[in-house]
Amino acid sequence: MTRQPITIFTDGACSGNPGPGGFGVILRCGNLEKQISAGYRRTTNNRMELLAVITGLEAIKWEKADVTVWSDSSYVVDAVEKGWVFGWERKGFAKKANQDLWVRFLRVYRQHTVRFQWIKGHNGHPENERCDRMAVAASSGPGLLEDSGYEAENPSQVI
Repeated sequence: MTRQPITIFTDGACSGNPGPGGFGVILRCGNLEKQISAGYRRTTNNRMELLAVITGLEAIKWEKADVTVWSDSSYVVDAVEKGWVFGWERKGFAKKANQDLWVRFLRVYRQHTVRFQWIKGHNGHPENERCDRMAVAASSGPGLLEDSGYEAENPSQVI
C-alpha cells in the first residue's frame, strides 16, 4: 500500500527569549488535517521552533513516511539541510544548545524521508500564520508546561 505524502507546517513563539513560549503544528495527509499546539512556562524561541518540528514528526503514525516540513526557522532548516546537526552529533553536541531536542529530533527524523522548506515568517503564508497564532495562544494560555530540558540546563533562569 502506497501512503500519501505528509506536509507539516510549524512555528514557534516566545515572549522574551527566554520566556513563556509555545508552538503550533499543522499536519496534512491527503484531505486529513491535524493541529497540535502546546505552551511552556520558560523556554526559548529556538527550542519552540525545533519542538514544533519534532512534535509534527512524532505524530506520524507509520514509519518511512515521505514528509515535507515547512518552517520559518533558519536555525532548524539550516541545521538539517546544511548538515550541521550531523556534525554536532558526531562531536557529541559539545557546547551546542538544545542537545536534548536535537537527539530527540534525529531519532524521529531517521524514521522518515524528510525534506525541509524554509518560508519567510510573518509574510502572509496562510499555514505559517495559523501556526504562529496557535503558538502565541499556547504560550499565553493556562497550564503552561515545564520545558524540563531548558530548565535543567538553566536553573538560575527559572522563575
